[in-house]
Parts: sequence; C-alpha cells; structure tokens
Amino acid sequence: MRTVELPAEPAPISLDLDRTALIVVDMQNAFASPGGMLDLAGIDVRPARDAIANASFVCEAARVAHVPVFYLTIGYPPDLSTAGGVDSPNPQKELALCLMRERPELRGKLLTFGTWDFVIVDELAPEPGDVVIVKSRYSGFHGTDLDSVLRGRSVRNLLMVGIASNVSVESTLRDAYFLEYWPVMVADATMAAGPAEIQAATLYNVKTFFGWIASSEDVATALKGAA
Repeated sequence: MRTVELPAEPAPISLDLDRTALIVVDMQNAFASPGGMLDLAGIDVRPARDAIANASFVCEAARVAHVPVFYLTIGYPPDLSTAGGVDSPNPQKELALCLMRERPELRGKLLTFGTWDFVIVDELAPEPGDVVIVKSRYSGFHGTDLDSVLRGRSVRNLLMVGIASNVSVESTLRDAYFLEYWPVMVADATMAAGPAEIQAATLYNVKTFFGWIASSEDVATALKGAA
C-alpha cells in the first residue's frame, strides 16, 4: 500500500496510490483550442491554456508514480448514429450537435471521429500504456466500460482533470460518487464552459456534495513524493 495524504477541500484525503487513477476528461481541440467547437460557440477558451499546462503537470507526476492515466473523449461517427434519435434530448442540448444542425457549413466537422475537433490536444497526447475511452454522452460512465476497467484494476480513488468542469467533468465525477468511487477534482487543471462564476459554482458543488478539490501542485507533490 502506498498511501499519501493529499491537501484538499473540504478536508485532506488519504489516497492509496495503488488504488488510484487519473482521469483526463475531454481535453480535445473542441473544448480547449481556438477554432474548436466551444470557441465557435462564443465561449472563451483562453483559460484552457492554464488548465492544459496544469493537467500536463499532473499527468507527468501520475506516470512517475505509476498511477494509471485514463483519457475520456466525446464524439460521434459521421452518421451520428450514437448521438441519439428523435426520442433523445441529446441532439437538442449537446453543443456540437446543435451547432452542426444550425450551421450547415459545420456539419461533419465538430466532435466527429477523424476530425481535428475530436483529437486530444497535442500537449496532452496519450502515451503508451494509457487507456482511451470514447463516449457519446457527458458522463464517462454512461454507455462505456470505464467502471468495469477501473474495478478490474481495483481502482477506488479518482483524480480528475479536464474540460468542461461544469459539464463532462462534473457529470463523470457525480457518477463516480454514485458508484462509490472517491473523486478528487484538480481544480486548476479544469475549465468551465462559461464565466468564472460557473467554475466557482462547480467547485462548490464538488467539495460540498460529491467529492474533494485540490490544486495541481499539491496533487503532483503527493504523487512524486510516493514515486
């Protein structure tokens, strides 16, 4: 057992690193790059630069500490067969699907397999041994084998980074909590889809009701100290 005491809010949390994984959520061009889907929707993606840098710092520390790294990406095949049909609210709410419906010139270009928009940003490209799981809804646990893969590795603690904190990160974190995982959001390695008060509200929800929040520096220090 490799146990570390992680400074966190609302209180420190003890993590057995042999039962811990890092989850990188939707760090794709769509959400983090100028010209990507969020940018085209008018959402400021400039804060993504710091989130990417801090997430990269945590990824490096996780690999040094032999903590497995899991990547979640959201996207659809060109025929949108997994996006949801007429009985699904997903096509009416998921931003890429809405933009492609409203702006014909974007059809097949946003969060579509094989496009630049779908690709993970270069700074956080997966490395050999990392696990990449593709999803079609906000939560990484919905319609995927994430839960079974984590349980197969005896993982109980989740460190989470990614974009958007108030959408896919929080959705995945909430489901993790409901599935009895111990989730920690690395606050400065996330970015909200929206203004600063949205990020503040998300962090409040997480630390009060669903898990813990910590800084990238504290997480990296704890990981490297146990390497």
